[in-house]
Amino acid sequence: MERALTETLRQRLVAPRRIPYLERLVEAFRVRSAEVDEALAAALDNWTLDRLSLMDRGILRLGVTEMLYLEDIPPKVAIQEAVRLGERYGGRESPRFVNGVLDAVLRQAEK
Repeated sequence: MERALTETLRQRLVAPRRIPYLERLVEAFRVRSAEVDEALAAALDNWTLDRLSLMDRGILRLGVTEMLYLEDIPPKVAIQEAVRLGERYGGRESPRFVNGVLDAVLRQAEK
């Protein structure tokens, strides 16, 4: 993911004030990726992570990382932003799928 961030920052115009957040998100995922994937796997009914599209898997990983490990991001905001990413970059069913999976992760985390 660090390489993807480096490439994104090289190829796209990203507001300088956003870069610390992006670096924090990528670092949180790097440190907690196994736990993020465990939370996702537990929330996926009849699916496995490797069956998901690369885009949906990435969006879900970012959403779970924000929800569980970035305490200054309200979980509902993390879900909403992930759904928007699904609308913009995913398939036709991505927004609804992302919303459902992240909602299930949130419910599990609240238990």
